Amino acid sequence: MKINKEELFPLVDVYGNVVGQATRKECHSGSKLLHPVVHLHVIRDGGFIYLQKRSMSKDIQPGKWDTAVGGHIDYGESVEDALRREAREELGFVGFEPIRLEPYVHESGIERELINPFIVYCDEDVRFTTDPDEISEGKFWRLADIESELGKDVFTPNFESEYQLIKSYIK
Repeated sequence: MKINKEELFPLVDVYGNVVGQATRKECHSGSKLLHPVVHLHVIRDGGFIYLQKRSMSKDIQPGKWDTAVGGHIDYGESVEDALRREAREELGFVGFEPIRLEPYVHESGIERELINPFIVYCDEDVRFTTDPDEISEGKFWRLADIESELGKDVFTPNFESEYQLIKSYIK
């Protein structure tokens, strides 16, 4: 997968209002320009959550386990449209009814993102068609297995912090 470092991202304030634009390269270069992303957590009864293992070609956190769906919002795109586009591109997942959670700001050493998290409940018959450019592997994890791997560099730091926010939704 060739990453387009000139791809335009909206710049936003902490409330999600667009205040400008910048390239992927500018946003991921340590500038800490606040840009929006979407995350979708796919939850299955019995205490399972679907995670993706990020492709080694990703420019941020390659090879780490992460949220089922995660991606940048394109300039001019709505949060909901970005969520559905990313779910379709990464998992072939369509026709779902997401539940929106409270947005929050996540900051790493090289970027600052306004995360727009969502959850969706599904039955155990759900199947995904993953994009190998985006995802090297995907599977449902038990809560206990996630808990035993926290802090061991298995997951993205962003997933580890967001997991604390969403684990109460996993039944």
